[in-house]
Amino acid sequence: MKIVSKRTVSGLVAHKLAGAGSLGLRLALILMAFASSACDSGTGGTATEPADLVIQGGKIVTVDDNNPAVEALAARDGMIVALGTQAEVAAYIGDTTEVIDLAGQLAVPGFIEGHGHFMSLGDAKIQLDLRTAGSWQDILDQVAQAAAEAAPGEWIRGRGWHQEKWSAVPEPNVEGFPVHTSLSELTPDNPVLLTHASGHALFANAKAMELAGVDASTPDPPGGEILKDAKGQPMGLFRETAEELIHNALSSSSEEAGRKMAQLASEECLAKGVTSFQDAGSSFEEVALLRQIADEGNLGVRLWMMIRASNEELAANLASTKTVAQGDSHFAVGGIKLSIDGALGSRGAWLLEPYSDSPSSTGLNLIPVEVARETAELAIEHGVQLCIHAIGDRANQEVLDIFEDTFAAHPDKQDLRWRVEHAQHLHLDDIPRFVELGVIASMQTVHCTSDGPWVPDRLGEQRSEEGAYVWQKLMTSGAVVMNGTDVPVEDVDPIANFHSAVSRLMPDGSRFYPDQKMNRMEALKSATIHAAYGAFEESLKGSLEVGKLADITVLSKDILTVPEDEIPTASVVATIVGGKVVYRRP
Repeated sequence: MKIVSKRTVSGLVAHKLAGAGSLGLRLALILMAFASSACDSGTGGTATEPADLVIQGGKIVTVDDNNPAVEALAARDGMIVALGTQAEVAAYIGDTTEVIDLAGQLAVPGFIEGHGHFMSLGDAKIQLDLRTAGSWQDILDQVAQAAAEAAPGEWIRGRGWHQEKWSAVPEPNVEGFPVHTSLSELTPDNPVLLTHASGHALFANAKAMELAGVDASTPDPPGGEILKDAKGQPMGLFRETAEELIHNALSSSSEEAGRKMAQLASEECLAKGVTSFQDAGSSFEEVALLRQIADEGNLGVRLWMMIRASNEELAANLASTKTVAQGDSHFAVGGIKLSIDGALGSRGAWLLEPYSDSPSSTGLNLIPVEVARETAELAIEHGVQLCIHAIGDRANQEVLDIFEDTFAAHPDKQDLRWRVEHAQHLHLDDIPRFVELGVIASMQTVHCTSDGPWVPDRLGEQRSEEGAYVWQKLMTSGAVVMNGTDVPVEDVDPIANFHSAVSRLMPDGSRFYPDQKMNRMEALKSATIHAAYGAFEESLKGSLEVGKLADITVLSKDILTVPEDEIPTASVVATIVGGKVVYRRP
């Protein structure tokens, strides 16, 4: 990608036709004459107002079925004002227009992160990154190094470990999870909190459990579990709602820390080509801070948020918090987030039948169904989307039942676009219910390839094949499938997510039931226009059309046509938000 110096149309044409000989010169003169009298469509003889930005010289994929690809694009005041051939859009280039020459590269609508955790992404940037740990010893080594640099009493935090990705089962262990002893011996003076990759479990050392007041007599909270050893002692693993016992012992974040997390999260998104982010559940306090940052003009990525709070808090505050695209279209609050079950990796997903590798368990129901039904009534009353995390087939069935009953009780309410977040493991009978109810499957394709190696251990082969990550079964039925990464569970990188969608290629080189993979345009739409639809924002973003926001991602390779194994090598060259280049590859 080259940034062409700002200049007039005649200068640009002369540059493009330089070296073309007398024929090129004649063509240049003709085009210069045409440009000098160019008019906006429908404005009679009025000269075209110059654009702030013109993009040309490559392939621009619009994701608009009526106009799927163009040569050039013009934007003014943050909005797209023209699409067409390079000659047509040349009329929009003036003395102050910034012209981007794609140099043959690909431009697509700005990627939309359809389900992530914004502040957690920022927080993860200031913790130990445990995603690549290949063993429990790797984690101990990272923690030991951090402890050597930490002051006594200072919390050491990390995120991203997953016991199923370790080369060996640690000894001693409970359910494959290590016992805290080895960690506690390294960190006698520092509390340690290590969050599972899923976010649905954490590991704590003895000091952290001491500060939290947890011992053998501490009961499991509703919807959670303190995993214990054969002697009944807490072994360090806290599952689902039990995580709060440790979190409550951790000091609350200051506003300064919150602002830093927001800055780091936004910078990470923009560097990965993400122009909009749908946050899957934040408190009213976090929403208020992010609204303030947006109002100040300091929120680089566009943010659409779901509120996670008790029904009492929702009833008292939702009406004053709901927001549609404020802060220069950088901020909106449009949903409520619940989690009815946990994650498959920690055996917290709620299943219809027991786990294949733990026959005594069907997972965890995190919130009573009746409480979720009350939340559904609040969502209907306030005109916001209800977005419920459901991973197991029982959880998905219960959520669809809640939606169906609520819709039946309010037949006057139409086009609600309520969402099942994850929809990872479905019973065959529930797949057609998504389109029947108008419910959106908000999925994360990278989870399939990340989790795939151990999913059959949890579910068995039959359940895995019939209902795990069944994108094509849902799309063929007519359901809308949108895409995200669940960052920081996975990297926010939309290219890696795209590759998972079109390949279902797992780290060992095998493919997870490849008949369910998406084609490349389906994958691109899932992370652009379908994600926008999932937040009632498809008239504003998600495709490149005149009158929509000029949010664009420029990629080094054409991920729609290059060989499949080249997709992961594509990189983000530039990220454009509202017609302004906010990230350029160094």
